Amino acid sequence: MEFSHTSVLLNECIENLKCSDGKIMVDATLGGGGHSIEILKRIQPTGLLIGLDKDKEAINAASERLKQFGDGFKAVHSDYVHLEQVLSDLGIKGIDGCLMDLGVSSYQLDNGGRGFSYHEEAPLDMRMDRSQELNAEQVVNDYSKDELSRIIRDYGEERFASRIAANIVKSRSIKRIETTLELVEIIKQAIPASKRRTGPHPARRTFQALRIYVNGELEHLEPAITSACNSLGPGGRLCVITFHSLEDRIVKTTFARWANPCTCPKDFPQCICGKEPEGKVITRKPIIASEDELEKNIRARSAKLRVFEKKQQF
Repeated sequence: MEFSHTSVLLNECIENLKCSDGKIMVDATLGGGGHSIEILKRIQPTGLLIGLDKDKEAINAASERLKQFGDGFKAVHSDYVHLEQVLSDLGIKGIDGCLMDLGVSSYQLDNGGRGFSYHEEAPLDMRMDRSQELNAEQVVNDYSKDELSRIIRDYGEERFASRIAANIVKSRSIKRIETTLELVEIIKQAIPASKRRTGPHPARRTFQALRIYVNGELEHLEPAITSACNSLGPGGRLCVITFHSLEDRIVKTTFARWANPCTCPKDFPQCICGKEPEGKVITRKPIIASEDELEKNIRARSAKLRVFEKKQQF
């Protein structure tokens, strides 16, 4: 299966990254390389793009797709939380821009063998990095009811988390739950019929929660964007695309803290803590997909782009 991904908010990302010849850029979530190819077109012939992904299949596919750019592109199999170390290993001291397109790619959703989709029969896997041990099948079958309920509630914002967890525990006592569609039916049975008939797919939030937990997405997010910010040179920009409120809240609050790090009481006449801003937030409100883009790619409906710019001088 071809590793493909319809790049969300592509033009908006390119514009806000301020790409130009000679710049050093990072695509920290390489995926199918859709954003990367457009970045590379604009920073060539002397620029460099480093692409990171913890999915080895993405690295292999993007390396093949972007080989036309020769030494102008470098792919690294790594979690973006290790960005500073990756750049250090490459001998790069500062970058001009970084893009993070969070969440799961179209390829991962559509590839039945990966277990991300609640529409396709597949083994319960959900690992972005297949070299890691923990997968969704282990969580679903081995975690306690309370642990499952917490994961589904906290990472999926699912109001029926406790009922779903109880039904999972009941079902697995009869037979180990091994596939995505087995889990979908168990989830459906736990949600009142009146609620199943309206709104999103009944398994959507639970699958989101399991994917986030298995891949440590929320735990890694703030350290990852901090690593990216630390790597930016003066005036460099960090663009982050989120797809649900949990991610967006972390990015929004972290950007705000970087722009205004003062910890002095609000009634102090002047700052005495001495903490200086890292830079400024470019997007007062997040950038969302246009109607034209939504007509072409429904998966862009929940995408939000936030942009932070490192201060010009240190």
